[in-house]
Amino acid sequence: MRLTVNGQEQAVPARPGQCLRTLLRDLGWFGVKKGCDAGDCGACTVHLDGEPVHACITPAFRAAGRRVTTIEGLAGPCTPGAGVPEAVHPMQAAFLAAQGFQCGFCTPGMVMTAAALDQGRRADLGDALKGNLCRCTGYGTIRDAIDGIARTEAGPGDPVGCSVPAPAGPAIVSGRAAYTLDQAVPGLLHMKVLRAPHAAARIRRIDAAEALALPGVVAVLTHADAPDALFSTGRHHDPRDDAADTRVLDPIIRFAGQRVAAVVAESEAAAEAALARIAVDYEIRPAVLDPDSALRPDAPLVHDPADRPPPRPGADAPPLRSHPNLAAEVHGAVGDVEAGFAQAHAIHEGTYVSQRVQHGHLETHAALGLIDAAGRLVIRSSTQVPFLTRDALCALYDLPRAQVRVLCGRVGGGFGGKQEMLTEDLVALAVLKLRRPVVWEMTREEQFVATTTRHPMRVRVRLGAKADGTLTAIALHVVAETGAYANHAGGVLHHGCNEVIAVYRCPNKRVDGFNAYTNTVPAGAFRGYGLSQTIFAVESAMDELARRLGLDPFAMRRRNVIRPGDPMISTSLEPHDVAYGSYGLDQCLDHVEAALTALPPAAPEPGWRVGQGMALAMIDTIPPRGHLAEARIRLEADGTYTLQVGTAEFGNGTATVHAQLAASALGTAPERIRLVAADTDAVGFDTGAYGSTGTVVGGLASHRAALALAEALRAEAARRSGADPAACRLDAEGVALPSGERIALAAFAGRAAEGRADGSPRSIAFNVQAFRVAVQAATGAVRILDSLHAADAGRVINPTQCRGQIEGGVAQGIGAALYEEVRLDGPEVVTRSFRSYHLPACADVPRTQVLFADTHDRIGPLGAKSMSESPFNPVAAALANAIRDATGYRPHATPFSPDRIFRGVAAALAQTSAPAPARDETRA
Repeated sequence: MRLTVNGQEQAVPARPGQCLRTLLRDLGWFGVKKGCDAGDCGACTVHLDGEPVHACITPAFRAAGRRVTTIEGLAGPCTPGAGVPEAVHPMQAAFLAAQGFQCGFCTPGMVMTAAALDQGRRADLGDALKGNLCRCTGYGTIRDAIDGIARTEAGPGDPVGCSVPAPAGPAIVSGRAAYTLDQAVPGLLHMKVLRAPHAAARIRRIDAAEALALPGVVAVLTHADAPDALFSTGRHHDPRDDAADTRVLDPIIRFAGQRVAAVVAESEAAAEAALARIAVDYEIRPAVLDPDSALRPDAPLVHDPADRPPPRPGADAPPLRSHPNLAAEVHGAVGDVEAGFAQAHAIHEGTYVSQRVQHGHLETHAALGLIDAAGRLVIRSSTQVPFLTRDALCALYDLPRAQVRVLCGRVGGGFGGKQEMLTEDLVALAVLKLRRPVVWEMTREEQFVATTTRHPMRVRVRLGAKADGTLTAIALHVVAETGAYANHAGGVLHHGCNEVIAVYRCPNKRVDGFNAYTNTVPAGAFRGYGLSQTIFAVESAMDELARRLGLDPFAMRRRNVIRPGDPMISTSLEPHDVAYGSYGLDQCLDHVEAALTALPPAAPEPGWRVGQGMALAMIDTIPPRGHLAEARIRLEADGTYTLQVGTAEFGNGTATVHAQLAASALGTAPERIRLVAADTDAVGFDTGAYGSTGTVVGGLASHRAALALAEALRAEAARRSGADPAACRLDAEGVALPSGERIALAAFAGRAAEGRADGSPRSIAFNVQAFRVAVQAATGAVRILDSLHAADAGRVINPTQCRGQIEGGVAQGIGAALYEEVRLDGPEVVTRSFRSYHLPACADVPRTQVLFADTHDRIGPLGAKSMSESPFNPVAAALANAIRDATGYRPHATPFSPDRIFRGVAAALAQTSAPAPARDETRA
């Protein structure tokens, strides 16, 4: 058929059943993204004869004889593969000025939709953008872009503290930013994966003869082709932090959705067709589907020692647990908890439940592998941890590091989900077997049924306090569910039980935590890493205790929070490397309380009740037990600098921050810093972009490298001129000497320096969230009237980006608190699309007022702290406290769905005159 794409008329073949998105990407228009395959996310939006359509649900044949415009051609005719254009469409310019993106994967589709809006539709952006999803931004800067509000700053002076634009911005808004699969590879084979329909089984036999007989099928890989070695999909600096309990392909099935076999074929269609031709004979085994069942004495074992392959020589023995189905447990106490409760004037005890949540990054897990000209394995992956992935592949396939290269393009979101190795190991197996390029891109359904989720948790919390609100005892009993595999089980449990109570001064504390294996979809790393679940419990209990004592919730927190000089204690008195790099919790509490007080009175509609609530959170700024970053910077002949760092950019803003930090040290502008990142061949080692470390570890390494180079340049200029190095000044053009002369930068071309950071000591960051809500008792509906968030981020390197991280974190927290839930029917995940999952859309998210504490951290680069994870953590508790204030109903389980609220409010109204439960009674 013939069609015109971005001004170029061409004749193209259209395959039966092909959608327009696939056709356009086959033609090299990679700005058309794949996010859902169902018309739910809008990442594939293009214009068809000037009207926006979702290309994933538009049949390709419907474009015959018509004009198609993709993001690449929005500003004018162009050809595939053309570079970033100098001229941009006004809407692209608006998104640049507002920095209306973070990871940027949704941005091409968002811009295409926004560019087609008339004035009438712009008046209701919630409705106008209902077909486009963004997981990162919280939609605030997207609204700014469409409203023509600029958020970037440019000009002379120190770039640190300014909202300089992201270096990748022009490539993102023009569709030229290259994500994982945005490249054409000759001879590419396609992989599809057969998944188990059973929760627990043993594979007795696999017959792939019919599948292999299909035209185009090259191979079918089973456990017989895979190494026996055990590994963890979770990646940490110390691989012993995650249990080795997973095989590339395993004859033992532990959850419905587990890999059974992989088909590699000349086309996706051939690979898909072959899956149905593979015959598998299963021996069904008994399954355990919840932690309570899993921890019974007679429970079936999810990981039976008899099923484990022989350990490799020198491998660590599995740790001993109090039950074989425990993936991790933590026990600790300080003081005498029972004595503390005996001293209490009031006690609150309650159980709080948090559900499974999907990461929802719009770029699904994907990897492309090949053998390069030197015979090395090369994996291009959507990962937060390229170096740790390389090391895991080397261990699995007995390859030296020099024989494996892992690199990233731009990564389309992560939120912890890409701190896993979920595709690279299987793609590597296929490439090593076939010696041909292989790609595997997960579908959205696979993301839901076969990757990882937030850990569901049940937290029983008991708090006691004196009449003046002083805490006397804290006891936590935590039961988490890691699912079929223990990736991150120990880390999430320990982290979730730490800062949540370390933030409070109390002489008596006890924690008992358990993370159980079950035959369900695995849990893993998720934004907040266990703290969002436990903070929901503890901050809800703190509010309830304050009510019992007749205290204001802010006053209750102020009386009990740690202050500089106090020991930070959770479960033991053992020394640690966490320090008060700076302290801004007092400012955060003051900022939010003042902002709440300043809000105009709410006038609720009939039938609606208004209330307000708050919660706080503390987080260690770096994970424990090591996090290494190395950076190298070189002066080029044209006076620019090349900065090599290992950190991946996936919407966390580190690419911009690293340029700002380096530019500040070198007296130049951020746009003169060229970043080379996330490539194990091209840069020094980096543990990875997780745990909010992109700025405080990776950025510190970059800043140290730049400082070292600046010192070397001044020293060299002094040596050449005989001047005092301290009197030489480096700027964007050269080194100014005390004599008034100048040596141009070109004279020092090729000079380089390195920097390193090891992630210790660690500082702490604070967040305080408050909401004012209206709740309709008759339906259980919740409206967020006001959202306020104060953050102690240290010195804010880039205010617009940091504010965007906070707005996005709060938006994600609202989704997890109100409606997001990965639902299971028995062992089977039944939420398999965005349509059934309810990722927050523009209309769902209020604008959050962000307030920054004025602090300067002595540990982070130029006073900065981390701020990627922490805004998410206090959201559910603050919402629960606001709903309680409005209605008298205390939510004990997320999500706070209308049916739960309706039933809870009705019960609360019925019991208004009844006495409180005995365990909540005020004691004389």
